[in-house]
Amino acid sequence: MDLSYTPEEEDFRARLREWLAKALPGLPPKPKPEDWPGRRAYDLGWQRTLYDAGYADVHWDASPTMRLIFLEETERAGAPYVGANFVGLLHAGPTIAAEGTEEQRAHWLAPILRGDEVWCQGFSEPGAGSDLAALRTRAWRDGDDYVVSGSKIWTSHAEVADWCELLVRTDPQAPRHKGISWLAMPMAAPGITVRPLRTLAGSAEFAEVFLDEVRVPVANRVGAENDGWRVTMVTLSFERGTAFVGEVVACRRVLGDLARAARANGTWDDPVLRRRLGRLNAEFRALWRLTQWNVSEAEGRGVPGVGGSVFKLRYSHARQELYDAAAAVLGPDALDLDRPWVLDRLSSLSYTIAAGTSQIQRNIVAERILGLPKGR
Repeated sequence: MDLSYTPEEEDFRARLREWLAKALPGLPPKPKPEDWPGRRAYDLGWQRTLYDAGYADVHWDASPTMRLIFLEETERAGAPYVGANFVGLLHAGPTIAAEGTEEQRAHWLAPILRGDEVWCQGFSEPGAGSDLAALRTRAWRDGDDYVVSGSKIWTSHAEVADWCELLVRTDPQAPRHKGISWLAMPMAAPGITVRPLRTLAGSAEFAEVFLDEVRVPVANRVGAENDGWRVTMVTLSFERGTAFVGEVVACRRVLGDLARAARANGTWDDPVLRRRLGRLNAEFRALWRLTQWNVSEAEGRGVPGVGGSVFKLRYSHARQELYDAAAAVLGPDALDLDRPWVLDRLSSLSYTIAAGTSQIQRNIVAERILGLPKGR
């Protein structure tokens, strides 16, 4: 497989790199992690800057390879992360682009790209995390609306969101995977209660969401009624296949910073640490090649394939190992929350759970790639 870039793609890279060098110095200071209204405004402002410069549509209207280059260069330049725009740009938006009607695409995609609206993800429930198909949030038809009742947990960015990509059970009598629908729920609708959840790192980018007979127009359903599980697999393929691209680049940059810090404080003299950093360097180089392979596959399919589960499985553990190595370099300073990499180490603990647990990813690899039988 040819993983090299075409002249057109390299020209895009050069133009983007030049624009970033001019745009980034003029950005305002980044808000504090706990200032979610400020972070929302900051993240939407950056998205608007991308939109005005003609780069916002790279998430849907460019090829997967162009998207890869965009994420690689923005991360290398230290540009703002998508932040509060994460679900809209990398999950809901691509799903609507792939599965939505023309009217739905026209209604939702432009506001996401312009930085006008934030989305959150309402998938997991207290009794349906890893076993997502066990979700119990109900939606029943009442004229032109669905009436939705239930609860969600780990709802990303719910406290500042305008819309929610919501999974609901529309046919409780159907087999578990057959009675689910994918809805776009307005977060301003009556009957929604949001209760932020504070993480180990002290942030609150997740929330519990309680739904008490919330009315959602039937026109907001993406895909057919009871076909939501298939649509969800499209969403998750983006989440596991391409949404972590920028983070791989960031990890490779952190690895270089760690090596320099180790040389400066003397921990580089430890041969065990040097071997550890060397192995991680090889690991992230391999993950980058796997990312390119997944993107090449997406060029033909239109969405990432199950190879995203291979990537997500290994990346989750590699990220944890990277920040464990950072703790070894920092020594006693690894307990200081104001030091670089310490909060990243805490947040890395969630990666083997978020976007599908490692156990779920192993099942997907075993069944869909290796062809092994399902467990009984």
